[in-house]
This record gives sequence, C-alpha cells and structure tokens, in this order.
Amino acid sequence: MSRSSVPIRVVCLVAFACLAASSFVKLVLGGDQVSTQRQTSADTKQAARQDSGDSAAGARLTRGKKLMLKDGNFQLVREYERKGDRVRYFSLERGAWEEIPAALVDWEATAKAQAEADKTSAALLGKIHAQEEATKIETVLDVDASLQVAPGIFLPPGEGMFAIEGKSVTPIEQVGSQVKTDKKTFLKQVLSPIPIVPGKRNVEIPGAKAKTRISSNGPEFYLREAPPDPDRNSSVHRSSRPGESGPEVELVRATVKGNKRQLESIRSMFGQDLGVERNSIAIQRWEVAATVYRFTLGEPLPPGEYALAEILPDGMNLYVWDFGVDGPQVSPAKK
Repeated sequence: MSRSSVPIRVVCLVAFACLAASSFVKLVLGGDQVSTQRQTSADTKQAARQDSGDSAAGARLTRGKKLMLKDGNFQLVREYERKGDRVRYFSLERGAWEEIPAALVDWEATAKAQAEADKTSAALLGKIHAQEEATKIETVLDVDASLQVAPGIFLPPGEGMFAIEGKSVTPIEQVGSQVKTDKKTFLKQVLSPIPIVPGKRNVEIPGAKAKTRISSNGPEFYLREAPPDPDRNSSVHRSSRPGESGPEVELVRATVKGNKRQLESIRSMFGQDLGVERNSIAIQRWEVAATVYRFTLGEPLPPGEYALAEILPDGMNLYVWDFGVDGPQVSPAKK
C-alpha cells in the first residue's frame, strides 16, 4: 500500500463521522420539536376544554338561586330547605348537598334577590312573547300585502273587508246586528187560543243608514282573513265557528224600517226553525291568495242599504259588513 492512500482514507472517515453526527443531531432536535408541538397542541386543547367547562359552569350557575348570607356573600344553589336551625341546599358550584347554620342566612335579602330574579325572568319571557307575536303579525301581513286589485292599486295590509271602486279602496267595518222578536207576530200568538201561529224573529242593524257609503253600482269586494291560529285574536268577528272550506258570504239587501235595517226573518214553531227569509243578491267568490277572497257581483246594485254577511253552520254571523249605495247626484235644474 502506498503512503499517499493513507491520508485519503483518513479524510473519508472524518467526513463520514461528521455526516453521521449531523444526522443524529437533526433526528434528536426534530424529535424534540415534534414533541414540543404535540405538547403545545395538547395544552391548547386542554385550555379550550377548561374554558368550555368554565363557560358551561357559568351558564349552569346563572340558572341557580341566590342564598344570601349575612356577611354579604351568597351561595348559588339549585334548591334549599330549612330544617330547624340548619339550612340544607344543593350547591351548583360543587354539585353536592351541603348544610350551614340558618343563623348565617339573610332571609330578607334572599327573598329580595329571588323577587328580582323572577321579575327579570318575567320581563325576558314577555319580550320573547312580544317578539313571537310580532313575527306572527309580520308573517300574516307580508304574505299578500302586495296583492294588486286594480292597475297600480294594492290591497292594504291587515284583515277585514274592502270595497274596490275603480282605483278607490274603502275598508268596511264590521258591525253587530241584533235578533229581536217580531212584535206583531208575538201579539197574534198571545191572542190565538190555539198555538198554531209560528213565531218570528228579525235580525236587525241599529240605524237607518250605514256609515260606509259607495257610489258605484258595480263594486268588487275583498276579504282578507288571518291564518288559523288559536293563540291569536283576529279583528274579524264571528258569532260561531267558521267552515273549513273558506267563508260563505252572502250579499243581503236590508229593509229599512224606521231607525233600523232588517236583514232577515226567521220563522219558528215549537222551538224549531221553519224557514229563513232574506233578500240575497248573487255574488261569486274567488280565492285569489291564501286567506284572501274576492267577491264579484252578478247584477248592478241599485241605491239602498246592504250588508255582507258570513253564513255559518248555525246561521248568519251576527257581525256583518254594512254599507250603503248612494244614487247618482242630480244637479239642480237651471232656472
């Protein structure tokens, strides 16, 4: 072997040793870095779980009652009971039953704190209920608030009956009618020795003229009802339960008698109704949207007093939409 090959071998061995040492250092440091990252991740998750547990504990504590102490502190409890000179309570903080002397409890402050908590809860429930009611009303009004009834004319929001005359929209108020016994028929029954004269009851509206007046003899009518909701009071009055297939509405011409308008007469005998008489005018019903109905006339309306009445299973609804049709105004003759 030549002398020149020995230094070359030494250099190669030194280089190999350096390379191995470098790889070992990287392996050790890399393992430590991975371990550090894993430990950091574990610590982060543990802290998150702890924060979540603290938040959950806080949420649980806020639902407890305050058992006020005379030193100004308090115990948050789920419930408590007084037994002689001791008070037993379930601590929400420690999740266990505990006891303290009753003399340490400030009962007046405890009652005051409970009253304030009840007041806050009631206010919160009232606010939530009001928001729910507002949501229901908005849902009802927004469903068909943009319903067009004539070119450029839209049905106003809210429930009720509306008369459409060209581009004019007139709300019609509901009024209450009365059922009264016909005096002449009652007198005949009293004078008759044999009870064969049938009784007669009249459905009447007080007053000779309706408050709402229209001038067109061919109006259309729109009725908007509220969606079925047993918890909501509707502005549309009924004297009985309605049918399930939509409102059965009739247009009735009233007979003016003195200071009242008679809508129908009901004849009866021995407590049984024999027949109903009313002057109905043909109309047709169209369902144009959910809970919105359109009524069109089958003939022109002459001047007079009228009422739109809903016919229910047990008879006419005593709350009707009354209106009057005024004839064309006659200009005074020129002299």
